[in-house]
Amino acid sequence: MIDLSIVIVSYNTRDLITKCLDSIKETIKDSSYEVFIIDNDSSDDSIKIIKDYIREDKSKKVYFVENNKNLGFSKANNKAMKKAKGRYILFLNPDTVVYPKTLDYMVKYMDENKNVGAATCELIMPNGEIDDATHRGFPTPWNSFCHFLGISKLLPHTKLFSGYSQGWKDLTKTHEIDALAGAFMIVRREAGDEAGWWDEDYFFYGEDLNFCYELIKKGWKIMYIPEVRILHYKGVSGGLKKVSKEITTADKEVKKRATKARFDAMKIFYKKNYEDKYPKFLTKLVMLGISLKEKTS
Repeated sequence: MIDLSIVIVSYNTRDLITKCLDSIKETIKDSSYEVFIIDNDSSDDSIKIIKDYIREDKSKKVYFVENNKNLGFSKANNKAMKKAKGRYILFLNPDTVVYPKTLDYMVKYMDENKNVGAATCELIMPNGEIDDATHRGFPTPWNSFCHFLGISKLLPHTKLFSGYSQGWKDLTKTHEIDALAGAFMIVRREAGDEAGWWDEDYFFYGEDLNFCYELIKKGWKIMYIPEVRILHYKGVSGGLKKVSKEITTADKEVKKRATKARFDAMKIFYKKNYEDKYPKFLTKLVMLGISLKEKTS
């Protein structure tokens, strides 16, 4: 069995996908690996670019699966899992660039920490900031209330009010978190098998959060490891993030679908994991709040 299977779900990322693939090939030195690119019916030149890259790639470690429709993030990842042979699976966004030592370090860390089910590194965005989506607490009603009303921004380092981002933890040191982002998520195969891999009720957004929730339910730890890092352009396919607004290829329709998927994911996660834990009146308030937030987005 090889060390690492890298799974990349691609959708209209023609200007970034080869940079991502090159960064993998140039930085991984000590770990055996394979790469699976799952394209979700891109409408740009992504498919041709990927095929040309594989044809010219001398490593012969990159494999391509072309979907005839957009299956969403979860289904595409699960499709790759039917082929992946790695001891660890790295789910990696195509709008990333891997820095030196990162992949080998993460494999070594997972080898040395058998109780860790999933981990992420430090994700740096083009503006120099850390991608906060990769360091999260679960969106309980209280955590979500503090986050969306801006209370957590006023008191970002207090445990009571910053539960959504877990802002009281030291971002310069390795530590346990509730949830990370699917942009860079290394998973122990045994842990992923126990969690059932990706929940296909989610189309785009929220599936990584749910995956982490299932891992923790099974007793696995999730770790944030800032000793190594990658560059994350963030949101190129969906077109909703300010940090990538100058390079996104998403048109108005794609942005509309991505926005709907984002808020649908909030509702799905709550119904799956919190509906039975809180009073019905609170559930109604949460659903109303999500709907109102969606209308103003």
